[in-house]
Parts: sequence; C-alpha cells; structure tokens
Amino acid sequence: MNPVHALARYPLRLSACLLLVAAPLLALAQAVTSGSGASPVPRPASPLLVIHGGAGVVRTGLSAQDEADARKALAAALLAGHARLQAGEPALDAVTAAITVLEDAPQFNAARGAVFTHDGRNELDASIMDGASGRAGAIAGVHRVRNPIVLARAVMEHSKHVMMVGDGAEAFAAEQGVELVDPSYFRTEKRWQQLQHALAAEAKAQASNTPLELPGKAYFGTVGALALDAQGKLAAGTSTGGMTNKRYGRVGDSPIIGAGTWADGRCAVSGTGWGEFYIRAAAAHEICARVRLAGQPLARAADGVINRDVPAAGGDGGAIALGADGSVAFPFNTEGMYRGWIGADGVPHVAVFRDEALPLP
Repeated sequence: MNPVHALARYPLRLSACLLLVAAPLLALAQAVTSGSGASPVPRPASPLLVIHGGAGVVRTGLSAQDEADARKALAAALLAGHARLQAGEPALDAVTAAITVLEDAPQFNAARGAVFTHDGRNELDASIMDGASGRAGAIAGVHRVRNPIVLARAVMEHSKHVMMVGDGAEAFAAEQGVELVDPSYFRTEKRWQQLQHALAAEAKAQASNTPLELPGKAYFGTVGALALDAQGKLAAGTSTGGMTNKRYGRVGDSPIIGAGTWADGRCAVSGTGWGEFYIRAAAAHEICARVRLAGQPLARAADGVINRDVPAAGGDGGAIALGADGSVAFPFNTEGMYRGWIGADGVPHVAVFRDEALPLP
C-alpha cells in the first residue's frame, strides 16, 4: 500500500503518536526554560527578610549589655529592610538597607565594628548578588568606605566588573560618590584589645617555639542579609571586617561570589565562619546547587554543607539560607549565631544562642 494512503487511513492514530512524542519534549523544554530540570521554579511567597550578625558567639565573652545591644541592632536591621519590602522595592534594596544598619553597629565585625589586622588597620570586604539576573558586585581590602555593601552594589551596577580591591576600589568609591571616612572611624576599643590579646598570644607561642592555636572566634564575625521581594525575586549580601590579627592582605569568603554569598532564582545564602573552608567548599553556591540540581529541601541542603561538609574538612561556622518558596534555614555549629527574620506582619524575630527557640516563617 502507498505510505501516503496508509497515513490518510489512520489520522487519529498518527495524531495520538505525535502527542505521545511531543508531550515529554514539551515538558523538557519547559524545565530547561525555567532554569533546571530538577523542579519547577516555586511560586513566590510573601516578602521575607533574613539576616545574620556572625557565628562564633560565646556566652562567656558576651556581657548582658553587649547582648542587648546586639539584639537591638538586629531588630533595627530587620525593620529597615522590611520597610523597603513593604514599599514594594526590590530584594536588593532590602538587603542593602539591612546590612547598612549592621555595618553601622559596633557590635558586629563589619565596617564600624571591624576587627584589626596584624599591623593595626581595618580591612573591609563585602559582596552582593541579585538572584534574578545573576549580577554581582564585591570589594575587598578597603580602609575608608563607611558602608562596604554600598560600594559592592555600586561595583555591580555601575562598572563592568564583579570585584575591586584596595586603593582601586576606594578610587571607584570616590568617583561614585560613595561615602568615605577617616580610618579612625572604624576603631573601637573592644576590637583593639582583641588585637592586643592576639599579638600577646602570638609572641608567647613564638618565644616557647610552640604552634599558635587561634581561638575559633578569631575567624568569625560577619553580617549578612537575604531578601525575597513581592515579585518572588531573591538577593543576598555579606559584609565583614575579616579575621583578627590577619596578615598579608588575607581575604576570606565574604566577598567571594559562590563562597560567602550566592543568590539565584530559587535560593539565596550568606555565610559566616572560617572563610578558607567556605572558599574551598564554594559553600554558598553548593547549598543552592543542591536545591536547584538535586531537588533537596533548603534546610537539608544547608545542613549538609554547613554542619557536615565544612566541619569534615576542619572548619566551622554558620549560614542563613532563603528559598523562593519562603523556606528558611539557620544552620550553625558554634555556641551561638546572631540571626533573625521578619515577614509580612512586620514583627522582628531575633535569636543569639543555640538553645533559643526561633520560630520559622
């Protein structure tokens, strides 16, 4: 029989066969278009802001007044970011507003409360990322930028680059009108005394020819924020003063996109901990990759990287994670981590130590 005649005799069967072939191809195309074959992009949840003020908090090293001041600053940061979300502004604005408040608060190791390097200076790092577009900006090793997160965003929005460092970054800040201050602005007596104790311990170790064991908290102290806006878009940012008594222009994970900061269409992360291990693990990106590619729930992915992979390699710390579906996670493996969140009702929720109950959204 002529093949054309045969096809004409069975038009319904042919149509059914074509649908059987086309259906999975169409589903695959939709999955690829959405950004991953693991799962469709979740529907947007209510606007949400999540922050941290650093892991490594130790009860014995925190006075009642210091704790109260830190909680007050965390609540103020949440309210500042929430106001942007309530006004219908994008997640980037909420992240910037929240981190700026934390940078201005001397209770945290970022900007105003930054720790000192070995030679008695403050070196500031920050990064920011827009999950919807994949754009990012970062700065490292600056000494005069009042709010490093503002400069990181300027790098993202007003340059062709992702990262700028040192004097070049400050020259760019001056061109962009980003506020510069005298380095003395960042000096606090508490941080200066921490450096003196670190120098004394280093000298003692050298005199006795014994290895210097740095306290875990020397590596901690970072601030970060994540936001989900009314359009379902995510953003992430992180800012830090680095490590007490650091040398040689050392840079940790905070300004490195994928290590300390990451945001995409499904997930946003800001880390705080021993930066070298976060860099090696690409910790922030790894959490979101497990959500995007493996389909893991956010809490499981965050716990696997922060509380399993990083400690297994010899590091420790914490992170905050936020999903486009409104899920949140606060994994950390130290005694405490400054953390909090705020949702549609505008009520700040703040916690410091592990044994505190922090209700989730």
